[in-house]
Amino acid sequence: MFARISTWCSAAVVGIALVASSSATAQTVGADGLVKVRSAYGMQETIGRIKKDVADKGIMFFSEVDQAKLAADAGIKLHPSTLLTFGNPPLGVQFMTSNPNSGLDWPVRLLVYQNEKGEVWTAYTDFSWIAQRHGITDRVAQFKTATGVIASITSSVKAP
Repeated sequence: MFARISTWCSAAVVGIALVASSSATAQTVGADGLVKVRSAYGMQETIGRIKKDVADKGIMFFSEVDQAKLAADAGIKLHPSTLLTFGNPPLGVQFMTSNPNSGLDWPVRLLVYQNEKGEVWTAYTDFSWIAQRHGITDRVAQFKTATGVIASITSSVKAP
C-alpha cells in the first residue's frame, strides 16, 4: 500500500513539475491534456513552416494525413485538418522503456486545423499529461526536453 501511495505521489510531483515547465513556455494546457496554439498563418503555410522547423532540427518526419480529404472522400464535409507525425526515436523510445503503453502517444502527433472562423490552430498532447497518463516518473529530463522542442516548433507559427 505504501509503495502505491509513494508511486502516486512521485507521479504527482513529476506531473506538477512538468506542468510548470510547460506553462513557462506560455502554452495553455486544457484539462484534456491538449495544448492549443493559434497560428499566424494559413493552413498550407503553417504546415510548411512546421515541417521546415522539424527538418531544421534534425527530427524525423513520419507522415502528413489530410483528414479533410479523407472526410471528403467519404462524402463528409470537414474544415481543413491535417495530422503531422514526427519524432526523435532516441528520445521517444525512452518513454516506452518506462511504460510500453506510452507508445500510444509516440511519435509526436501535431494537429493543424482551421475552425469555422477561418482561424488556423495547432494542437498536441501535453507531455506532462502523457507522463501522468502512463505513470512515467523516471524520465523528467526527457519530458522537459520534449516539451521545449514542441514549444519551439509551434512558436514558429504562433500568432502574436
